[in-house]
This record gives sequence, structure tokens and C-alpha cells, in this order.
Amino acid sequence: MKIKSALLLALTAILALGGIHSALARTWTDAKTGRTLSGDLVSVKEGKVSVKRANGKVIQLELEALSKEDQDFVAKQGNAGGGGEGGWPSFRGASRSDRSPDQGLLKKWPENGPKLLWQSEVCGKGYSGPAIVDGKVYYTGTIDGKAKIICLNSEDGKEVWSSDLGDDPADGYSTGWGSGPRGTPTVSDGMVYAISANGSLTAVAAADGKRLWSKEFVKDYGGKVSKWGYSESPLADGDKLIVTPGGKDGAIVALDKKTGKTIWRSKELTDGSEYSSVIIAEGNGKKQYVQLFMKTLAGVDAETGKLLWTSKWPKGRTAVIPTPIYHDGKVYMTSGYGAGCKLVDISGAEAKDIWQNKEMQNHHGGVVLVDGYLYGFSDKGGLLCQDFKTGEKVWVERGQGIGKGAVHYADGLLYCVDESEGSVFIAEATSKGFSEKGRFSLPKETKLREGTRGKVWTHPVVLDGKLYLRDQDLVFCYDVKG
Repeated sequence: MKIKSALLLALTAILALGGIHSALARTWTDAKTGRTLSGDLVSVKEGKVSVKRANGKVIQLELEALSKEDQDFVAKQGNAGGGGEGGWPSFRGASRSDRSPDQGLLKKWPENGPKLLWQSEVCGKGYSGPAIVDGKVYYTGTIDGKAKIICLNSEDGKEVWSSDLGDDPADGYSTGWGSGPRGTPTVSDGMVYAISANGSLTAVAAADGKRLWSKEFVKDYGGKVSKWGYSESPLADGDKLIVTPGGKDGAIVALDKKTGKTIWRSKELTDGSEYSSVIIAEGNGKKQYVQLFMKTLAGVDAETGKLLWTSKWPKGRTAVIPTPIYHDGKVYMTSGYGAGCKLVDISGAEAKDIWQNKEMQNHHGGVVLVDGYLYGFSDKGGLLCQDFKTGEKVWVERGQGIGKGAVHYADGLLYCVDESEGSVFIAEATSKGFSEKGRFSLPKETKLREGTRGKVWTHPVVLDGKLYLRDQDLVFCYDVKG
């Protein structure tokens, strides 16, 4: 992709999630033309880098058009506004787009799959994905009835520390599908935040796991443990931590991330907590937090928690799980159990539905947006490619090992895990059709799912040339750079 001169001169609203840091100033280079410009890194979102020039103007550059040195710098910084963390600081990454910043990955796997670098067996019961920052990998899991945050070394998978997240009796939420935490930890400014299935929110020091503060969603906020347990991954934004205990006193809560003190509650929004995680969006000139509930998609003011808009989701039933996707003033949402998907325009004073259909019925494996097309597994069967603007189905692929699962994007490829087989495959992220480029099966199956209906539900993540996969207590790390 080229950096067009018009793009370099265009102004854009500052999408930063925090202040500008002089340490993020640099000279940026167009890889193809060699043209350069100087400016501070503001934020990274949906493949675009926001840069603030010396005159105060903010412009956007295409990440893929920048030099390798620039791309490596951005990968280390992550979302500059989210506390300066590099890596993969939370569920679906810094921008919650589930798009890895990695480049130069293998475009085709060997017959038996990529090289296994290490394997860990210490993460216990649970479905949490990894947060990866500064050479450390953070998971949540339950061991001997205690929910824990577990820190591993990314180089060899050895445990660095573990810290109690709270008791996990599994009563009232496991319902036969297996117990343990569901949500991914969030790392920000030297702290790690995590939520247990029973609604215990805990903040610990990233260096050693020392507990700093904790809250209880049920006791402190009047929340209610949902049928399959709290599954949210906290959102760190500047000095705030955003969580969704749900309930009549305000479904979304903003906390001071250093102390846990309440900053605001979204009192006009009283839905019960579901299973999605909050994203950041901008609409009608306001920065906002967007969350999906059983019957409602809603946006609240990021500064005050005031309800800005709602969009009805009457087809929501049983459970609504996938995290929404924000792009270009619009929010895409989907849920399973026959509900479907829709696109909502939030750029004006009121939210307006653009289209709605049942092409994508994503249960909980997630959807990614790449170059105007959505990719994810639909309950209708198979891996689906869908046009973001129109909602039309572009292609669908079904078959053995391509039935239902989770999807992740990195360097032009979709990384997919089939939930039943435990097989992993890569395919080109293209609207031209399905093209598989390699497949392998996990070398070992956990014994912790025996006697349950649980499957391989943890989402894959690629970072620093490593592919992270999990089946309960078993974590596998593969070399996908070669």
C-alpha cells in the first residue's frame, strides 16, 4: 500500500487513548518512496498509525507502507495511548481488532506444521487467552479451586509467578462446560488486571504478581454472575479501567486503574452483564465506550459514562459473546444462536442501522476485519468472508476441520483453530476465496476437559514470530517466523 500525499496532508481527529510522549518521536519513512516526515506516535488502530507533527496537526499513515524499522518500532510500542505497552496487552490486542502487528511470517507451513518451541502445563482450568508484554505471557486459570493469574516467560514457557484471583468453586456458572476464568488479563503501566468467572476483579504488579487492589462485581456493584460466568477482559484506557459488572445501578463502571476507586457508572444503562468486552470508538465527535448486551448495543461517553446511544438487538438470545468491531464511524456486531449480525452507523447524533442479516452467526470465536472484509466462523457452518459495507456473503468454506472455531489475523493470513478437532490452520485473508496454507493438530489433549462438554475455545495469538495456543492447562508456543 502507498502513503498518498493527500493522506499525509489530511487532518484527523486525535484517536489517542492518552497523551503524547516525547520518547515516541521519530522520523517515519515510506518503504517504497523513501520519503520521510517527523512526528510523535499518537496511536495505532486498525492498521493506521496516527502521528502528531510539530505544528500540532495529526495525520494518519498506513502501517503496512512504512519501513521495517518503523513497523518494528510500532510493534514494540503497541497502542501508545494505552499506557505505552508494546506487545499484546489485552484480549484482541491493543486496539481490540485481533490483528497482530507481526510481519515476515511464514506464508506456508511445513507438512507437520511449524516448530514447537515450548509447552507449559501450569495454567490450570479455563479459557483465557494470553496477554503478552515485555517478554512475559499472562493467563488466568483455576488450580485446586483457586482462580489465579499466571505469568510465564515467553522464551521458554517457564512460570515466573502466579497470584490468587479469588476462590473458584464453579457453582452456578460452569453448567457442564468446564470451570475456570474465561477472560484474558489486561496489562497496563506495570499492572495486570483480571476478572474471575465469579466476578472478582484483581489488580496485581506485573513484575511479581503482588496484589494491589481488588473489587467484587456482585458485592460492590450489584452485578449478577451470568449463566456461564463473567467472561469480560478489562479495558485499560489512560488512567481508567473499564469493566461491565452489569445491573440496575449502572452496567459499565470506570475505575481509577491505580487505586480501583470508582470514577463513574453508566447509570442510564442497566442491562445485565453478558460475555463481550468493551471497545473504544468515536462517534459524533465524542470518544466513547461500546458494549454489547443481550438485547442492546450501546455507547457511553468516555469521560462521564453518560449514555449516548443504543441500538436494539431483539434477536439476541441465550448468550451474546463476540466483541464488536469499530471502523470508520461504524460498529459491527454479531452473535450466535440464530441471531445474526448487523452494522450500525454511530457518526451522527443518533445510531442508525445500515444493514442486518443472518449470514454471520458467530458464537464466540470472534471476527476480524481486513481490507473491508470480515472473516469468522458462522454457526451456519464454516469459515465465512463477509463484505463489511454491505453485509453480503463473499465466500464460505466448510469441511473436515473447518466447521467452527476461533480466528486471528497476522501478516496477510487467518490463523484458525477448529474447536472440536483441536487442529490449527492458516488461510489467506482474501476476498477471492479460501486458500489454505498449512495445518497441524495440537500434540496433546488436556485431561481437564474430561467429563465436560468443553472444547478448544481459547483464541490463538501471534506475536514476535510466535503462535500461542491453549487447551486448558496446556499452552503451546510455535515458531511461525521460521
